[in-house]
Amino acid sequence: MAQVLVVDDDETVREVVVSYLRAAEHVVREAGDGESALAAMREQPADLVVLDLMMPGMDGIEVCRRLRLSGEVPVIMLTARGSEQDRVVGLEHGADDYVTKPFSPRELVLRVDSVLRRTGGGAAELPAVVSDGDLVVDHTRREATRAGVPLALTGRELDLLRFLVAHPGTAFSRDDLLRQVWGWSIGDQSTVTVHVRRLREKVETDPTHPTRLVTVWGVGYRWEAAS
Repeated sequence: MAQVLVVDDDETVREVVVSYLRAAEHVVREAGDGESALAAMREQPADLVVLDLMMPGMDGIEVCRRLRLSGEVPVIMLTARGSEQDRVVGLEHGADDYVTKPFSPRELVLRVDSVLRRTGGGAAELPAVVSDGDLVVDHTRREATRAGVPLALTGRELDLLRFLVAHPGTAFSRDDLLRQVWGWSIGDQSTVTVHVRRLREKVETDPTHPTRLVTVWGVGYRWEAAS
């Protein structure tokens, strides 16, 4: 059971999402706009936020940005159907996952549970701490450091980095990573592409010429162990 905050200016959407999450035994609060959402998080932090992208006043992107300033709460973004740019922008601003409208409430509950497992101690088959050269990823502490300096990673970026570092020299397709890191049987591969690009900006000396998180043409990506 987790504390979930549902943020959407559409009361009908909120009612449906809240009812399904409560049926899944989560403790759910709701907010109808960005300011109320931030106030609710200050009053009582949630374990996960379901956040609508398009809201009047403060939109979901700004809410997500402000949430990221104060912590690493997982965020699932609700986006418009077919709007790939919206999805990419949400991921680039720190969303851990997204669901497109109109959506299946059951699917959303599955996504919520998947994100909570990944950020709350899932993937037990991997070591809690993995390292490569000056890079250390500590799942228990939910942090990664390079040469002792903390890296500003989202929860999903941390999970992806941990998985790759734990499997040096192995090439994974985007579908492989969606299944093993995201826990999705199907999904938009651009999710992986965006997260890889963001990781490179944080772990590579020159992100335009990566030497650690490399592309395997025709396959996907591979982590190269430090020499």
